Amino acid sequence: MTTSPSPSPPGPGVLDAALDRAFGHPSGLLGRLGGKLMAAGNAATEHRVVDLARLEPDETVLVIGPGPGVGLDAASKLAGEVIGVEPSPEMRDLCTDRCGDRAEVRAGDAARTGCADASADVVLTVNNVQLWEDRPAAFAELFRVLRPGGRLLLSAHEKWLPVTRHELADEAAAAGFTDLQTWTWDPPGFAALAAQLRAVKPG
Repeated sequence: MTTSPSPSPPGPGVLDAALDRAFGHPSGLLGRLGGKLMAAGNAATEHRVVDLARLEPDETVLVIGPGPGVGLDAASKLAGEVIGVEPSPEMRDLCTDRCGDRAEVRAGDAARTGCADASADVVLTVNNVQLWEDRPAAFAELFRVLRPGGRLLLSAHEKWLPVTRHELADEAAAAGFTDLQTWTWDPPGFAALAAQLRAVKPG
């Protein structure tokens, strides 16, 4: 009598790849599932960042890595023009489903926004900075697209930051941002502690 060996559990590499397809670089069915989980888990932080931005009806807002579009949707109800820059086709579809024609959604990332110089009043980004492959280039790009006096608001799970929030503020300062403030915020529910940063492009 022969028996077949029991299947081995997936190794760390397989699990890491699955998590990346769901949350890091969402793609396929896992990406859409991850998007729905992100929409629920990040909603409080997304709304918090939009509230902190104090958006005005005549402002143009650029949202970097909007994921499933919760923050993009909230911003689109307050600002005059809202643009979401998102590399994942699955997430762009979710953004369009959620926001309709209230927001423009385009392919890109923090270092390649496709926006003209000094064309945005506000840049918002939630739980995306940890995916920036070249943070100096990304901060330089966001500085470029902001108008003088424009503001950047950034939030990310503190435990997933590639550097401390104070080092992140130093990187923003190196790109030219001023009036830097950084703090932590504990979202309601089971969401992880958020590190948040506010910066301004000098007028």
